[in-house]
Amino acid sequence: MTRRIRDVMSPAAVAVEPMTTVARAARLMREEDVGDVLVTYDCDLFGVLTDRDIVLRGVADGRDPEATTVGAVCTPPPVVTLEPDDTTDRAAELMARHAVRRLPVVEHGGVPVGVVTLGDLAATDDPHSALADISRAAPGH
Repeated sequence: MTRRIRDVMSPAAVAVEPMTTVARAARLMREEDVGDVLVTYDCDLFGVLTDRDIVLRGVADGRDPEATTVGAVCTPPPVVTLEPDDTTDRAAELMARHAVRRLPVVEHGGVPVGVVTLGDLAATDDPHSALADISRAAPGH
Protein backbone atom coordinates (compact mmCIF):
# COMPACT_ATOMS: atom_id res chain seq x y z
CA MET A 1 0.00 0.00 0.00
CA THR A 2 1.44 3.36 -1.03
CA ARG A 3 1.53 5.99 1.70
CA ARG A 4 3.02 9.41 2.19
CA ILE A 5 6.48 9.61 3.76
CA ARG A 6 5.18 11.95 6.50
CA ASP A 7 3.03 9.04 7.75
CA VAL A 8 5.88 6.53 8.07
CA MET A 9 9.05 8.53 8.78
CA SER A 10 10.75 8.93 12.13
CA PRO A 11 10.27 12.64 12.79
CA ALA A 12 12.88 13.05 15.50
CA ALA A 13 16.06 12.69 13.51
CA VAL A 14 19.29 13.17 15.45
CA ALA A 15 21.57 15.85 13.98
CA VAL A 16 25.13 17.08 14.50
CA GLU A 17 27.25 19.78 12.87
CA PRO A 18 30.11 18.91 10.48
CA MET A 19 32.77 19.92 13.06
CA THR A 20 31.45 17.45 15.68
CA THR A 21 33.98 14.72 16.43
CA VAL A 22 33.29 11.19 15.28
CA ALA A 23 33.63 10.03 18.91
CA ARG A 24 30.92 12.47 20.05
CA ALA A 25 28.64 11.43 17.18
CA ALA A 26 29.15 7.75 18.04
CA ARG A 27 28.24 8.39 21.68
CA LEU A 28 25.14 10.29 20.57
CA MET A 29 24.15 7.41 18.29
CA ARG A 30 24.48 5.03 21.25
CA GLU A 31 22.51 7.33 23.58
CA GLU A 32 19.72 7.82 21.04
CA ASP A 33 19.79 4.18 19.86
CA VAL A 34 20.16 5.10 16.18
CA GLY A 35 22.45 3.94 13.39
CA ASP A 36 22.79 7.30 11.72
CA VAL A 37 22.82 11.03 12.37
CA LEU A 38 22.09 13.84 9.98
CA VAL A 39 24.93 16.26 9.51
CA THR A 40 23.50 19.77 9.33
CA TYR A 41 24.92 23.24 8.99
CA ASP A 42 22.72 26.28 9.64
CA CYS A 43 19.60 24.06 9.54
CA ASP A 44 20.51 22.70 6.09
CA LEU A 45 21.42 19.09 5.37
CA PHE A 46 25.16 18.73 4.77
CA GLY A 47 25.47 14.94 4.82
CA VAL A 48 24.58 11.72 6.63
CA LEU A 49 26.82 9.84 9.04
CA THR A 50 26.08 6.15 9.53
CA ASP A 51 27.66 3.60 11.83
CA ARG A 52 29.08 2.06 8.65
CA ASP A 53 30.71 5.38 7.68
CA ILE A 54 32.41 5.48 11.08
CA VAL A 55 33.82 2.00 10.55
CA LEU A 56 34.82 2.23 6.89
CA ARG A 57 35.95 5.84 6.60
CA GLY A 58 37.13 6.31 10.17
CA VAL A 59 38.29 3.24 12.08
CA ALA A 60 39.43 1.21 9.04
CA ASP A 61 41.50 4.17 7.83
CA GLY A 62 43.16 4.53 11.25
CA ARG A 63 41.65 7.94 11.99
CA ASP A 64 41.49 9.17 15.58
CA PRO A 65 37.77 9.43 16.46
CA GLU A 66 38.51 12.17 19.00
CA ALA A 67 40.22 14.32 16.35
CA THR A 68 38.30 13.41 13.19
CA THR A 69 35.18 15.42 12.36
CA VAL A 70 31.97 13.93 11.04
CA GLY A 71 32.27 16.26 8.04
CA ALA A 72 35.40 14.35 7.03
CA VAL A 73 33.80 10.87 7.08
CA CYS A 74 30.09 11.36 6.44
CA THR A 75 28.35 10.67 3.15
CA PRO A 76 28.94 14.01 1.44
CA PRO A 77 26.56 16.15 -0.60
CA PRO A 78 24.62 15.69 -2.69
CA VAL A 79 22.57 13.50 -0.36
CA VAL A 80 19.57 11.65 -1.77
CA THR A 81 16.51 12.94 0.07
CA LEU A 82 12.74 12.74 0.17
CA GLU A 83 10.07 15.29 0.98
CA PRO A 84 7.22 14.56 3.42
CA ASP A 85 4.68 14.40 0.57
CA ASP A 86 6.68 11.86 -1.45
CA THR A 87 5.34 8.30 -1.52
CA THR A 88 6.69 5.13 0.01
CA ASP A 89 6.99 3.77 -3.55
CA ARG A 90 9.34 6.65 -4.39
CA ALA A 91 11.36 5.94 -1.23
CA ALA A 92 11.72 2.26 -2.14
CA GLU A 93 12.77 3.18 -5.68
CA LEU A 94 15.42 5.64 -4.43
CA MET A 95 16.73 3.17 -1.84
CA ALA A 96 17.11 0.49 -4.51
CA ARG A 97 18.69 2.83 -7.09
CA HIS A 98 21.22 4.29 -4.64
CA ALA A 99 21.74 1.14 -2.51
CA VAL A 100 20.88 2.88 0.77
CA ARG A 101 18.78 1.78 3.73
CA ARG A 102 17.79 5.22 5.06
CA LEU A 103 16.85 8.52 3.51
CA PRO A 104 16.66 11.94 5.13
CA VAL A 105 13.35 13.73 4.77
CA VAL A 106 13.67 17.46 4.06
CA GLU A 107 11.33 20.34 3.37
CA HIS A 108 11.58 24.03 2.50
CA GLY A 109 14.63 23.60 0.31
CA GLY A 110 16.70 21.33 2.53
CA VAL A 111 15.64 21.63 6.17
CA PRO A 112 15.73 18.10 7.67
CA VAL A 113 12.49 16.98 9.34
CA GLY A 114 13.03 13.23 9.71
CA VAL A 115 14.39 9.98 8.36
CA VAL A 116 12.69 7.06 6.65
CA THR A 117 14.31 3.63 6.83
CA LEU A 118 13.97 0.37 4.98
CA GLY A 119 12.38 -1.00 8.14
CA ASP A 120 9.78 1.80 8.10
CA LEU A 121 8.84 0.80 4.57
CA ALA A 122 8.71 -2.90 5.45
CA ALA A 123 6.42 -2.23 8.41
CA THR A 124 4.15 -0.18 6.16
CA ASP A 125 3.94 -2.73 3.35
CA ASP A 126 3.59 -5.80 5.56
CA PRO A 127 3.42 -5.23 9.32
CA HIS A 128 3.86 -8.98 9.89
CA SER A 129 6.98 -9.43 7.77
CA ALA A 130 10.25 -10.57 9.30
CA LEU A 131 11.91 -7.23 8.47
CA ALA A 132 9.09 -5.32 10.16
CA ASP A 133 9.48 -7.53 13.26
CA ILE A 134 13.23 -6.92 13.33
CA SER A 135 12.73 -3.17 12.93
CA ARG A 136 10.39 -3.08 15.93
CA ALA A 137 12.58 -5.27 18.16
CA ALA A 138 14.56 -3.73 20.99
CA PRO A 139 18.33 -3.62 20.29
CA GLY A 140 20.29 -6.67 21.30
CA HIS A 141 17.27 -8.94 21.25
